[in-house]
Amino acid sequence: MNDQERLAEPTIASETIYEGKVITVKVDDVRLPNGKTAKREIVKHQGAVAVLPLTDDGKMVVVRQFRKALERTILEIPAGKLEKGEEPLACAKRELEEETGYTAAHYEHLSSFYTSPGFADELLHVYVATGLKAGAMQPDEDEFVEVLELTLEEAHEKHRLGEIRDAKTVVALFAWENRVLKARD
Repeated sequence: MNDQERLAEPTIASETIYEGKVITVKVDDVRLPNGKTAKREIVKHQGAVAVLPLTDDGKMVVVRQFRKALERTILEIPAGKLEKGEEPLACAKRELEEETGYTAAHYEHLSSFYTSPGFADELLHVYVATGLKAGAMQPDEDEFVEVLELTLEEAHEKHRLGEIRDAKTVVALFAWENRVLKARD
C-alpha cells in the first residue's frame, strides 16, 4: 500500500451547501485511515492565475485593492480566476492587461501551488511577465484598483509594514529577490 492509499480519506457522503459565482462550498463525511469518520468542509474553486510584472527599470507592478474579507486595502500582484476552459497563460495575459493596462512581450511560468489545501482545492499558477508595454486598464465593472510600481526595497518595506500580506504576492516578492540575487552572481 502506497502513502496515497494509506493516508486517503474516502468520501462517504457529500453535501453542497453553497454554490456561488467564484466558489462552491461542500461538507464531506470521510472515513479516516484509523477507520473513524470525520467531516471536512471544502471550498471548490476553478483555479486562478497571478502575474509578477517586472519593468525594464527593475520595478514590480502591483495593484492596491480593497479586500472585503480583510476590511482593508492591500497591495497585490495582478491576479484573477480562470474562466471555464481557459488556459493559465491566456488568463495571465488577460488579467495583467485588465488590472494594470500593461502587456508583456515575455511570460515565464514561475510556479503552481495550492493556496490553502487544508480546506480549498484552488490551484494558483504564477507567471513572471517582462518586456512590459503600458496601455489602458480594463478592470471588471466591480473591480477598483490603483496601479503602483515598487522597487525591490520598497516592496520589502511594504511587506514589513503589512501592506503586502497575501500569499501569492509574498511568494512573488521572494521569487523576484531570488532572481535578482542570481543575476548578481
